[in-house]
Amino acid sequence: MTGQDLPSLLPGLLPRLWAFALRVTGDRHDAEDLVQRACLHGLERVHQWQPGTSALSWMYRIVHTTWINEIRARRVRSRGSLAWDDADVEAIPDLQASTPEDLASYHQVFGAVDRLPEAQRLVVLLVAVEGLSYQEAALVLDVPIGTVMSRLSRARRTVGDQFRQPKGQPRRADSVGPVSGAREEDA
Repeated sequence: MTGQDLPSLLPGLLPRLWAFALRVTGDRHDAEDLVQRACLHGLERVHQWQPGTSALSWMYRIVHTTWINEIRARRVRSRGSLAWDDADVEAIPDLQASTPEDLASYHQVFGAVDRLPEAQRLVVLLVAVEGLSYQEAALVLDVPIGTVMSRLSRARRTVGDQFRQPKGQPRRADSVGPVSGAREEDA
């Protein structure tokens, strides 16, 4: 594939890009704006797309980078929030869930992922939800593959702990938070 193929591939990528953007931003309007800006950036920089690489992974990286830039700009302007709204989560169709129990489980898991630190949440979204390989996720996030594996492991452990421990029960002493010396962005 070449850069000239991107305009023909982009329409097929839009649903996945929009779903990813919605999960990252937590806001329908922000997600729409983000996808539009990312597509524009992708088309303007199509010459930077390396032959043989996945167009979807490349566009995920552009979406992610564009969102990071937006967050920085919002902080400068002192407005905005990264909080998710339950209405936005409900707007994402789950074609597999067919019973109320399935839907309740889906919302519980999504809520648990939502409570993860940003770095872990992004890795879960890219690997578990979007189906990217560890290597592709590492390229999207511009981190080493080991960092992706570490963040995913911590995220899985954290989400699993939320379902194993009854509410109100204290955590066991042998499962106390992150390993000392761990970097904040790996949390």
